[in-house]
Amino acid sequence: MTTLDITSPGPQATPGDAVLSFEDLTVTFGTDFGDVHAVKGITLDVRPGEVVALVGESGSGKSVTSMTALGLLPGNARVGGTVRVGDKDVSKLDGKGLRQMRGNDVAMVFQEPMTALNPVLTIGDQLTEGLQLHGIAFGKQAEARAAELLRMVGIPEPERRLKQFPHELSGGQRQRVVIAMAIACDPKVIIADEPTTALDVTVQADILDLLRSLKEKLNTGILLITHNMGVVADMADRVAVMLKGDIVEMGTVEQVLNNPRHEYTRRLLAAVPRLGVTSAAPLVEDHTEELPALDLRNLVIEYHRLGKPAFRAVDDVSFQVGPGEIVGLVGESGSGKSTIGKCALGLIPAHSGSVSILGQDLTKLRGKELKALRKRIGVVFQDPSASMNPRLPVGEVIAEPMVVHKIGDDRSRRRRVLELLDAVELPRSFYNRYPHELSGGQRQRVSVARALTLEPELLVADEPTSALDVSVQASVLKMFTNLQERYRFACLFVSHDLAVVDMLAHRVVVLQNGEIVEQGLREDVLHNPREEYTRRLLAAAPVPEPVEQRRRREERHALLLELGDEIAELHVEDGYERPGVDLPKGHNPYTTIDGPGV
Repeated sequence: MTTLDITSPGPQATPGDAVLSFEDLTVTFGTDFGDVHAVKGITLDVRPGEVVALVGESGSGKSVTSMTALGLLPGNARVGGTVRVGDKDVSKLDGKGLRQMRGNDVAMVFQEPMTALNPVLTIGDQLTEGLQLHGIAFGKQAEARAAELLRMVGIPEPERRLKQFPHELSGGQRQRVVIAMAIACDPKVIIADEPTTALDVTVQADILDLLRSLKEKLNTGILLITHNMGVVADMADRVAVMLKGDIVEMGTVEQVLNNPRHEYTRRLLAAVPRLGVTSAAPLVEDHTEELPALDLRNLVIEYHRLGKPAFRAVDDVSFQVGPGEIVGLVGESGSGKSTIGKCALGLIPAHSGSVSILGQDLTKLRGKELKALRKRIGVVFQDPSASMNPRLPVGEVIAEPMVVHKIGDDRSRRRRVLELLDAVELPRSFYNRYPHELSGGQRQRVSVARALTLEPELLVADEPTSALDVSVQASVLKMFTNLQERYRFACLFVSHDLAVVDMLAHRVVVLQNGEIVEQGLREDVLHNPREEYTRRLLAAAPVPEPVEQRRRREERHALLLELGDEIAELHVEDGYERPGVDLPKGHNPYTTIDGPGV
């Protein structure tokens, strides 16, 4: 067991005070290869109105710990110790008792709302289902309360949204729906498992404001599971750091983030990219006579829908990526970033304008000419698992571009794959492993190796590190930087993480609603932005220092008010308020059928 280094967390709650408590919790999974000890005797509690952040890398035991509170572990799990939700011992509850506890006493906000929502049921059906199952409201009353819940979490036109399906909402709206479902039955504690990982910085900031406000208004305890130290600084009162099933450090957010005592905590914090601290190496201007690797002129991309007007996803976009240059393409979801990347790869057509790659007009190439140009382009996707054939071993995955373009023989291809495994710092023994046997960070390294197989002159990287733990992200980004300096490929780097872009890019292009609002050198755009939208993006990016993050949050709210943002007018110091939902602290109008708020 790892040696504990627990900083003083301040006054301890008695079991009666805590809304969620784990006492000497152990979780062991029985497998064909022996027992796996996922959680090794941890003790932790969450009090009313408190946010406790549980942080650590994938595999540290965070999510397993949270699942014990809901009784959701699989049949091969053996749980020891005591888990209490309020005054209920979870291990002593039968199936009916667990169902009554879930929602009423403890609720979950999952990382990916599309997996938590039923795609074939309307938002209204899914919200009223919980109200009806727990006997809180029925029929028209349930519909009225569902609409009020949506209004409470900041979704406009709630009556119309109740009739829509999950795919008709944005990612941020879907996450708000999941939060509305979580608070519907006035739970004592909410477990939020990576609730903002897949969201843009501005949407993330709004969701955190919402959770903070609900916590204050309803006096709900929150167990926040995350690997984002900026989110921890923004939300948490106390922090527990997990490593391989142990809690290695625990204390107030100021103690743990500002004065970490355990080496692992210090390593996690050192891996966090920070705006203005870690910046890209200067571009070596030795290609002045060469054509741009990517040249977009007045690019327009439209999606045509049957019986509906065309949707213009990209409108009159022009920028270049020079040889050996990394250009960061940033903006919120729906701004057109990935659409531009797909167009540059020839995966979707341009409606008008030109797309020139390495001096050739992509829109005019067909057949062999197009295939020959694609040979000079590499691509790294956001989700490496979805971009690899699970039936092929890693060696064949990396060699696939050489097979498609009929380059070399088996011996030379194997030699090239082994060189690339060395380059991306993976053992050569991985040659015969399959993708499912690798971690997320290792799979992303394989994706980078495959993208570099044919020594491309242009690389398109679409959110290549957004799903990775902070330490894994740091090692992948370091490797990426080294490879770019070695191979000198041009790169269009699509991301919503501004600190990562600041670390890698030479120039930055900012998109909003399919249009460029600002572009220029990285230090100009990210450190001295001219446009309001860029300032809003930067203001929303959290930093892993509690006092500084509190100041940034207040400045962001002030900036939004200055810009006349209608949502910002509803901000208060502790989060979100909305007309008609001015709740006294500790009170939820959704507790009885005849209660207020119907």
